[in-house]
Amino acid sequence: MSRPDGRVPDQLRPIALERGANPYAEGSCLVRFGGTLVHCTASVEAGAPGFKKGTGEGWVTAEYAMLPRATTERTQRERNGPGGRSQEIQRLIGRSLRAAMQTMAFGEYTIRIDCDVLQADGGTRTASITGACVALYDACAWLASRTGIASPFGSLVAAVSVGLVDGAPCLDLAYTEDVRAGVDANIVMREPDQFVEVQGTGEHGVFSRAELDRLVDLGHHGITQLFALQREALGL
Repeated sequence: MSRPDGRVPDQLRPIALERGANPYAEGSCLVRFGGTLVHCTASVEAGAPGFKKGTGEGWVTAEYAMLPRATTERTQRERNGPGGRSQEIQRLIGRSLRAAMQTMAFGEYTIRIDCDVLQADGGTRTASITGACVALYDACAWLASRTGIASPFGSLVAAVSVGLVDGAPCLDLAYTEDVRAGVDANIVMREPDQFVEVQGTGEHGVFSRAELDRLVDLGHHGITQLFALQREALGL
C-alpha cells in the first residue's frame, strides 16, 4: 500500500521526545509524531482530591486542550471548560498515566498533567500519552527528591493509533489517513507487553476478529519502538 508520506504500513512517523522542554515544570516533554506536536507538562501540587483525603495517597490527573490554530482553520478556545471530545481525551490520558504508577502512596499530592496541542496532524491523544509519560517520570523523581520517598513511578506507558485505510492495516495514522480510515483504533500499553486500553471503532464499516488481531499486533509493534524512544529520552 502507498501512503501519502511514503511510509510503509507498519512504519511510525518521525518521532521526537524533547525532555525538559519547560524549565518551570516539575516534568515536561515536547513530543512530535510527524506533523503532530504536543507540549506536555507535569505539575506537582500540594493536596489531593476529596476522595483521597486522610489516606496518605495522592492522585494523577490530566487536562487536554488544542490551541486555536493547531489545525488548518482556527477553532474557538474552550473558555467555559473542556468540550465533550476534550473531556474524553483527558480522561483517557489520566487513566493511562495512572497505569504507569507503581503506587499512589506518595502523600497527599496531585500530579497534574497538561497536554496542549500546538499542531495537530492525527494521533494527538496517543502523542499526548507518550510524551506525558516522560513528564510524569520526571515529576515523580522531583517529588521523591523533595519528600525522601522512593519514586512512585512504575512502568513506561505509550500509545499509538492504528487503522484500516483502504482496507489495509496501517500504523500511526496522519490526519489525511485518519479521516478516510474505515476502522481506527488507539492502543495504550504498559511496558513491556500489558494493555491499558484498546479503543477501536468501525468509522465507515465493520471489521473482523482477524483484522482486530492484526491491528492490535501492529499497535504492539509500534509501541515497542516508542518504549525504546522514551527510554532513550530518559537515559534509562
